[in-house]
Amino acid sequence: MSAGLTFENCDHSKDPVVGCALEGIATTVAGIKDVSIVIHSPQGCASTVAAGYDNHEVDFTKRKVGCTRLFESDIVMGASEKLKGMIKEADKSFDAKVMFVVGTCAADIIGEDIKGLCHEIQPDVKAKLVPLLAGGFRGNAYDGLNMGLEAILPFIKKRPTKRRGRKPRIVNIIAPQANLNPTWWADLKWITDTLKSLKIKVQTVLSHNTSFEELEQAGQATANILLSHDVGYKFARKMQHTHDIPLILDDIPLPVGVKNTTRWLNALAAHFNIEERVEPLIKQGEEMVVDTLRRRALMIIPRYRNCRVAVSTDGTLGIGLVRTLFEELEMIPEVLLFRSAMPDSRSVLERELHSLGLTARIAYSADGYQIKQALEESGVDAVIGSAWEKYMAEELGIQIAFDVFSPTNRETYLDKPYFGYEGMVNLMEVLANDWERAFRSKEIRWT
Repeated sequence: MSAGLTFENCDHSKDPVVGCALEGIATTVAGIKDVSIVIHSPQGCASTVAAGYDNHEVDFTKRKVGCTRLFESDIVMGASEKLKGMIKEADKSFDAKVMFVVGTCAADIIGEDIKGLCHEIQPDVKAKLVPLLAGGFRGNAYDGLNMGLEAILPFIKKRPTKRRGRKPRIVNIIAPQANLNPTWWADLKWITDTLKSLKIKVQTVLSHNTSFEELEQAGQATANILLSHDVGYKFARKMQHTHDIPLILDDIPLPVGVKNTTRWLNALAAHFNIEERVEPLIKQGEEMVVDTLRRRALMIIPRYRNCRVAVSTDGTLGIGLVRTLFEELEMIPEVLLFRSAMPDSRSVLERELHSLGLTARIAYSADGYQIKQALEESGVDAVIGSAWEKYMAEELGIQIAFDVFSPTNRETYLDKPYFGYEGMVNLMEVLANDWERAFRSKEIRWT
């Protein structure tokens, strides 16, 4: 029950809000501790790679990044020898087990044979070379995340024999960094802490603060859990085919809001046959939310009733927010603007809208121009998004704008999850404070 938004004069992207494939690949590589990356590019692309490391809060002293720093003469005359020299230098300096050699737009333009060059020079270096082509022509940051995941798949070892009898409860977590929570590490921690409390072992996180040994042992898991509705589906399906590890919980929203968290935990319990362990967790979480809101926020929720809202985010958080906003805060999500294409998760969104009886106008892979056009034409009362959407809303005269997602102007000294029962309270705190600020008078004159 949705209608696709259409835009005139939009043959090309205007004000893109998503980075290029290089950033996505870097965001995957940066989550693995024992690898290095060499980019065949002008020096400016190093800042794109830095953004990937920033996303994991990896200190500069721990980054193993080399750049060939291509100039105009290199583009004209070719730069294969320069790349060979950079690879050898990086191999000596970084002493990494694996080196990702990444071609960028410049390498695409001059037709650099990255794969052939790596094959040629491999006997001369200790690191295993992994060639990748990540020019912006090849996609955006979400595409790059998928490319990075695909590149690490060959390093995951297979189990020597099939297990007999009851399978142990061991999971991999995939793509936690594909998340617009400004402190997505807290979401990952909520997931890992929850699994630990249920006596489910987390084998490997693909990838955040992951050792290469953990990456290799990911094949020991008995299930994969994808923490994204934006990337990782192709990788998970390949792991199911090559390593016989099923992807679970992929047909429901992630644990955003009270009801979705309960659904997610119940589905997890059903897969591992641990309903008796999950019931106390659900009871405790729901009581915590109700008790917190009873003391501090019950008078707040009625003011949201029938507030017509546009949501601009990724699928990871956006799909879960639909039910949270409508059933728990009594808002009406009329416009849904997603940064990624979400080809594998649209069905989850459609089922949510249908079950709630909602009709929403939807745009996928929305850039800045499309977001602003949709907001201008929507007539909504409020916008939930990042700092970008907040500025757009102010310019368009939309009084209420919630600065919830990355990039945000909000100071975050402590990591706060948006997943789980605690995450519901954290989201409500942000919404409540931004609502108050929207109606706070700026015209008071004291005498």
